[in-house]
Amino acid sequence: MAGHSTGLSRRESSGLSTASLVCGIVGLFFAGIILGTIALVLGAVAYRSTRNGMAKAGMVLGAVDIVLAIVVMATLSSDGGGWGIGG
Repeated sequence: MAGHSTGLSRRESSGLSTASLVCGIVGLFFAGIILGTIALVLGAVAYRSTRNGMAKAGMVLGAVDIVLAIVVMATLSSDGGGWGIGG
């Protein structure tokens, strides 16, 4: 055995990096926990094989999506979920 292969071609890992980044960006606006988790997983798989910045950015955005979604849910549940203005 001359070399060790991760099983993913450069093109496949580049696609995973792109998908991770897109899920991370979209997750900032919609379905943060779901898309954030997907972004983290796809980014980790891509990062293991290529170590590129797009995969890392997808993982970071995925983590931000999850944390932001948890903060929003905690905030809405603490005041009854109302969007009332004023006292």
